[in-house]
Amino acid sequence: MNCNDLRKGMIVMYRDQLWVAEEVTHRTPGNLRAFVQAKLRNLKTRTAITERFGSTDTIDQAWLDKRTCEYLYDEPTGPVFMDVDNFEQFSLPKELLGDAMNFVPTNTRIDVSFHEGTPVTIQLPSSVELKITQTEPGMRGNTVNNTFKPATVETGLVLKVPMHINIGDIVRVSTESGEFLDRVNK
Repeated sequence: MNCNDLRKGMIVMYRDQLWVAEEVTHRTPGNLRAFVQAKLRNLKTRTAITERFGSTDTIDQAWLDKRTCEYLYDEPTGPVFMDVDNFEQFSLPKELLGDAMNFVPTNTRIDVSFHEGTPVTIQLPSSVELKITQTEPGMRGNTVNNTFKPATVETGLVLKVPMHINIGDIVRVSTESGEFLDRVNK
């Protein structure tokens, strides 16, 4: 694929190894040629590098198998998942997943990507619905102001929510930015 198509979270084959793109920036400095600057993390050694690709360069996208798995619980080494088809359990290292587990409550089904039978990463949807477990009480009439307060969701993630959100409310959160999107009426 063309390097211009590289996005955050994509897994690519580079220097004969698997790398995940952690940060991707498209730059066009003045009258110079455009380039893509990417921070890549090696999935095997966990080392990170910053590479600069020309806009016409190509990079190989890794072929991955996706399986639906259920997040069971957390261990010191990393979260434990179970394949819902064959009930096989496996763990993924915390360093590999980064902040992604802040958006996955326990007993949630999620797609896990495998490369040659080895689990490498999880695929998050663009937004998730999480329950508020701790925040200051909301007050009637605080729906108009653009003021926010901190709130903790069921996964432990702390985010800023509008003043009218209460404990027990279910909110939609962006997995890309970690920001509050809206309240879900259920």
